[in-house]
Amino acid sequence: MLSFALQRLAQSFVVLFAMSLLVFVGVYAIGNPVDILIPPEATQRDIELITISLGLDKPLWQQYWLFLRGALNGDLGRSFAFNVPAVQLIIERMPATLELASVALIIAIGLGIPLGLWAGLRPNSIAGKTIMAGSILGFSLPTFWVGLMLIMTFAVMLGWLPSNGRGPTTEIFGVPVSILSCEGWSHILLPAINLALFKLSLIIRLTRAGTREAMLQDYVKFARAKGLSDRRVIGIHVLKNILIPIVTVIGLEFGSVIAFAVVTETIFAWPGMGKLLIDSINVLDRPVIVAYLLIIVSLFVLINLVVDLLYSALDPRVRVGGSSS
Repeated sequence: MLSFALQRLAQSFVVLFAMSLLVFVGVYAIGNPVDILIPPEATQRDIELITISLGLDKPLWQQYWLFLRGALNGDLGRSFAFNVPAVQLIIERMPATLELASVALIIAIGLGIPLGLWAGLRPNSIAGKTIMAGSILGFSLPTFWVGLMLIMTFAVMLGWLPSNGRGPTTEIFGVPVSILSCEGWSHILLPAINLALFKLSLIIRLTRAGTREAMLQDYVKFARAKGLSDRRVIGIHVLKNILIPIVTVIGLEFGSVIAFAVVTETIFAWPGMGKLLIDSINVLDRPVIVAYLLIIVSLFVLINLVVDLLYSALDPRVRVGGSSS
């Protein structure tokens, strides 16, 4: 297990290096942030001074080398727009994004697995067919459209829930959390549902497919022949076996929920990392863009490692050491 973890860490550093190079070249080849940051009345001398102060007068390879050297020391540069460390800006917004992503994933898991089990156990029933039809809609409807419809229905027409903002927060070990109050839940509910819809559909279909396959296996037939109740057969023999691929997918999808919360955060004005990314793109705040992408890649790598370890714990047949890894 230790050798596997060390091997994955080494691979992670290679991935981060390649990602930093691609992102840096791609982001720094687009536009000139000085044109956006300077006031209209700025002189040519002012433009030159700002360019030098931001380090944009150096060749691209030298800018990347300075960035890479700083990144190894935990410094991903300073924001052009706010003149503070880019990592500081992202960390300040990270709790809001992680909170939104966690609530969305809890909704997807809490509804997806029971609905998928129901559809898998009764595939020809009206409820089973309705669940699968709903999952198709969840895959098909664009996130931004669903978000606008949620706002129009529950915030504008019915007036039940707020359409933007995070609500009041309470600090727990220095981390601001909004779900400890009813007002906080009222703010997070609509964006969390919007963000969870696609993942909910995915978990429903994955659980249904696993259930249908497991019900045909010999161990389920033997369990029924022994006279075990349906609840025990489903809870012990079916659910435990189908959870292995579901846990893998859920872990990886948690990373994608964090990465692709940009649209939801923008629609609902949720003060997370995704909205910060959009605001930074609008003003070509390159250090924040690069730092955001590298932090997201790091989260993906970390989540992937945790999922692999959980997978090996759930399935003893998986071998992660030596040549079998």
